Amino acid sequence: MMTVKQVANLTGVSVRTLQFYDEIGLLKPAGLTEAGYRLYDENTLETLQQILFFKELDFTLKEVKTIMGNPQFDKLNAFIKQRELIQLKRDRLNALIELLDKLIKGEKCMDFKKFHMTDYFNALNEYRQNNSEEIVKQFGSLESFDEMLTMMRSREDEIGEMAVKQYGSIEKFTKAMEENLQHFLENGPGFTQKEADEAVDKTDTLTKKLTADLSKEAGSDEVQKIAGELVLLINESNGGMDMGSSYWSFMVNNYMTNPAFQEITDRKYGEGASEFMGKALKVYFGME
Repeated sequence: MMTVKQVANLTGVSVRTLQFYDEIGLLKPAGLTEAGYRLYDENTLETLQQILFFKELDFTLKEVKTIMGNPQFDKLNAFIKQRELIQLKRDRLNALIELLDKLIKGEKCMDFKKFHMTDYFNALNEYRQNNSEEIVKQFGSLESFDEMLTMMRSREDEIGEMAVKQYGSIEKFTKAMEENLQHFLENGPGFTQKEADEAVDKTDTLTKKLTADLSKEAGSDEVQKIAGELVLLINESNGGMDMGSSYWSFMVNNYMTNPAFQEITDRKYGEGASEFMGKALKVYFGME
């Protein structure tokens, strides 16, 4: 048997990541010491090796859990789709390499379209590096945030389209996001830590209340009343940041169609919660 620290040293996977895998049911330890510390045997190490293999292929943790936990899962189809996704990433990298080769030769062929989202992702990565504690508080772990970034990169064109709908252009979207992050870093959220904690707790309470019974009609008076309270609270708690004129339509789209966003929401509030919230907000804002 090996301790979690020994496994971390052997595999290069952090102790926190191993703990997180246990928490989400992806990699359970073989046993516990009398003091409650995790222990791992050869079988769990083999399972970890498989997890790392699938992650190397850019599968999300949710997808890895599905693949490994269901013997009937169509792995071949998943591999084919993942291959297509990786090919798209490869094609993008090849296009960038080709562009750089032309620039090295002195050719003037800069295509800014290829870099539309570069500043956006760079800003998010910088925010991650400098605000890890805040990210853990909001997302549960850095791994969850990284999963979201990976998924967002794989859906860059779709996000770009949503950015245009929300802000009018990708440039405005990136600028607003950078200004919002800078505003937060320089001025804080615009309220005290106590007020921030209370707002987070209230949002969490209202969200739990909204998703307590997913069998209810999203357009019912009861559900719509809670949705209205949630919208009012979030609007009042934005700390003066620019959320874009189409923020809520953007959020509805995320709740209903963004796999990364849905995974995080469903993990916290239950399977199907994200889609239900999207439907409720869609009715509330009359987006039919």
